[in-house]
Amino acid sequence: MSETPMPGMAKPATPTPLLGPSVVVPGGVVVAPAVAAVAAATVPAATVNAAAAAASLASANPNGGSSTSVAAAASQAEPDMKGWLLKWTNYLKGYQKRWFVLSKGVLSYYRAEHGAGSYAGGRSAAGKLSIRRRRKGPRPENQAEMAHTCRGTISLHGALIHTVDSCTFVISNGGTQTFHIKAANEVERQSWVTALELAKAKAIRAMESDEEEEDNTANTIPSEELNLVVRELTVRLENLKTCYDLITKHGAALQRALSELETGDDLANKTKIVSERATLFRISSNAMINACSDYLQTAQTQGHKWSKMLQHERDQKLHLEEMVEQLARQHSHLEQAATRHRPNAATSASDDEDNEFYDAQEEGGSVTQEDSSFILNIPVTTHHNHRRNSNDATGSSSEGEDGNSETQQVLVVAENLDNMDVTDRISVHSSQALTPTLANQSKVVRKRRTRVPDKPNYPLNLWSIIKNCIGKDLSKIPMPVNFNEPLSMLQRLTEDFEYSEILDKAAQAKDTCEQLAYVTAFTVSSYSTTSNRTGKPFNPLLGETYECDRTDDLGWRCINEQVSHHPPMAAQYCEGRGWRCWQEFTMTSKFRGKYIQIVPLGYAHVEFPATGNRYTWRKVTTTVHNIIVGKLWVDNHGDMEIFGERNAKGVKCHLKYLPYSYFTRDTQRRVKGVVMDSSNQVKWVVNGTWDSKIEIAPVTSTSGSTENPVYKTGNYKTAWTRRMPPPDSDRYYNFTLLACQLNEPEPGVAPTDSRLRPDQRLMEDGKWNESNQEKLRLEEGQRARRRQREAEAETAAAEGRPYPPYEPIWFGKEKEEGTDNLVHVYNGTYWDAKAKGDWSKCSTIF
Repeated sequence: MSETPMPGMAKPATPTPLLGPSVVVPGGVVVAPAVAAVAAATVPAATVNAAAAAASLASANPNGGSSTSVAAAASQAEPDMKGWLLKWTNYLKGYQKRWFVLSKGVLSYYRAEHGAGSYAGGRSAAGKLSIRRRRKGPRPENQAEMAHTCRGTISLHGALIHTVDSCTFVISNGGTQTFHIKAANEVERQSWVTALELAKAKAIRAMESDEEEEDNTANTIPSEELNLVVRELTVRLENLKTCYDLITKHGAALQRALSELETGDDLANKTKIVSERATLFRISSNAMINACSDYLQTAQTQGHKWSKMLQHERDQKLHLEEMVEQLARQHSHLEQAATRHRPNAATSASDDEDNEFYDAQEEGGSVTQEDSSFILNIPVTTHHNHRRNSNDATGSSSEGEDGNSETQQVLVVAENLDNMDVTDRISVHSSQALTPTLANQSKVVRKRRTRVPDKPNYPLNLWSIIKNCIGKDLSKIPMPVNFNEPLSMLQRLTEDFEYSEILDKAAQAKDTCEQLAYVTAFTVSSYSTTSNRTGKPFNPLLGETYECDRTDDLGWRCINEQVSHHPPMAAQYCEGRGWRCWQEFTMTSKFRGKYIQIVPLGYAHVEFPATGNRYTWRKVTTTVHNIIVGKLWVDNHGDMEIFGERNAKGVKCHLKYLPYSYFTRDTQRRVKGVVMDSSNQVKWVVNGTWDSKIEIAPVTSTSGSTENPVYKTGNYKTAWTRRMPPPDSDRYYNFTLLACQLNEPEPGVAPTDSRLRPDQRLMEDGKWNESNQEKLRLEEGQRARRRQREAEAETAAAEGRPYPPYEPIWFGKEKEEGTDNLVHVYNGTYWDAKAKGDWSKCSTIF
């Protein structure tokens, strides 16, 4: 019975009839036995043996391939692991039985058992069909239908794998996708977890090897390498020409000798001449064969590298063409808009992230009287457990329930203050400025530095670096320190508490909705430094920590640790006057050529122990514009939901960061939102800009319909005002006073503290060349430690025993309240270890 080829496979070509069974000789040439017999008279014995071996192999496998290669192909097609498991779908259906397939670093699942074909995209032609389908015969759309039966996939190279109980485990890539899976028993769960960890290690190794190969290909000097290869191929070609001349010469002589043999006398003498001519011809033929083999080997050796270089250049050309087209479109739109633009015909800000962006103005202004009234669309959610639902909706593909996507439009109207202008109503509440107090403190406050050394002016060919980074994850790009600022990501996260006095004020609030309004102002204040800070912080090494104890002057202390490397993840815990805050921070970032977009993942929490109120939120998207041309500027945009938990359950705030738009009458960098109680009634209004200040106002009355309510507010009061950096801060990375003090050397810190990181310290001191060398050394050391753990994990998997994953020192995994997710929570041991000076648990990473 003939075998139908799989879709996407070419049919085997019908071989040309030969005289008898064909033989394959070195070089892949198919010859008939008669030709092989003639070649045996001139080709050396080793070549004849190879031809004989090829002939025997062809007779053993008539289909043209060895059984070994067939078996290898079959083994490669087999997945790493497959089987039935229970997967969480949604709150209505709970756990459902699904067929899971683990192959090539990707975990996929299906509703029915998957066939033996493609494991990444869909079902093969050998998949199961219903009896009714079989009776009716195969439909034309069956193949297209089977190609889309995969219900969801998750890539393991950046995934987190952790167990919940004896049968349940969770796979997450940092927040955008999460699979909650339950096995039949503990043995089955452990076998899957071990296989997933092993597949993750292989995927990371394969990805990094590809990236290293791409970097090596991109970093080679084409002119030098090309000249060497061309010279070598030229020599080989000259050898071929010489051999061709010899073969032509000796072939003609042999032909003349054969002609004379037929017509002349003295047969013995002429036979001797023919034999000599044949020997010379055979020697020339062997030389020709060897020269062809050398030329082919050289061409094949360079062919793979050349193809990758060519593909790399093609990709860069496509990216450049797209960028040029996009810039041309923007230029055309700008000209058209400038032609028809009138002061009274300005368009409103668009909620679409694809809105056209242009050079930003220097600083945002304050909120005007007109800005106090606005319209806001609030999403109506149906599930109380928002975090669990959002993960499932994203991670469960088509099976997840997105909840109710409807929105409610509310109108906020400010009270008419005839006798007060904007300046007056802010100055009325200036006595409530939230500044740290040092009263009743007997401890001597340490004198800290007020600036860092000036940034040196080193020239840098920007395009030579970023042209190879388009489309890649920003956290995986080996950038030189020229793009950095002398702070790590752990220190940058600590800057969130620069305006911690807002939380001090929130801890004193008696009303829950008012407290949430202050918490909202605190979340906005963490973006204030992004308006003029465009430097990239150092990526922390795995196990790197950072402590910041400002109890003496600011009233809080903080500890951070890098708890994961794939994906990069940091855990933070901070405690202050009547509050404690913690977060697990990770992000995805992409460089698109014209801009860099950073999407934070993970949640931040703040809790007030006196009342038991807890609030949770996730940060919005940050975009850095004008990467290639123009002045760098930053915009924050998107929606933020802040949810109350525990005693504050049901209270929430919806906050919108408007994207920057050139053609809008709205205030740039605008932030607006409302605080609602458990009955979805707006109680407080939040209004302002993320680079200047935030004002809050209570709602005094409500009118309008239930679908479109109108809320009237009382007087606004300032909840946060930005403290502007010194005038000459542009000379030292636009650092604020707190940022200048974060990397100040301090005795008694852990040996893994970011202050002790040598490349970062060298950069701060202005020694950028030495800093780049240290950075490469530290990154190579981290890769070596990772390879060692992967080798140990593979050994443990081969021996059938579990391998414990990396565990942080100061944070431990705990089940998140209300979900099955495991998050990193502070274990409370760091400050005790510092008091004792016991750093025995710390490893050597610097």
